Amino acid sequence: MLNFYDLKLNTKDPVYMQAALYVKRKILLNQVESGEKLPSRREAAAQLNINPNTVQKAFKLMEDEGFVRTSSTLGSVIYVDEAIFNRIEKELTEELVKEFIGSAKEINLSFKKVVELIGQLWE
Repeated sequence: MLNFYDLKLNTKDPVYMQAALYVKRKILLNQVESGEKLPSRREAAAQLNINPNTVQKAFKLMEDEGFVRTSSTLGSVIYVDEAIFNRIEKELTEELVKEFIGSAKEINLSFKKVVELIGQLWE
């Protein structure tokens, strides 16, 4: 069962989005599988020490995005097929690269210098 004990919350981003992103990262890193259970909303709230309504918002977001399914008999479980995995991979990768590019531009690095540095540091 997936748990949220090792999720370190920040004050910059909405908590419900951080929880959903945490699950997406676990999916991308193959640390959870399709069919794996999530804790109940109350358990997740206790693990994160946050309001259950915030957890409810996170679960709703994950359900809306299709990578969590909830039923009255099974509770909430991870659901990942190839299309969902590819969408999550694209989303997280693009966000990482956008953040990197923004930071590089902020300190006035040229595209050429960035490519050079990536080449040097890749290995």
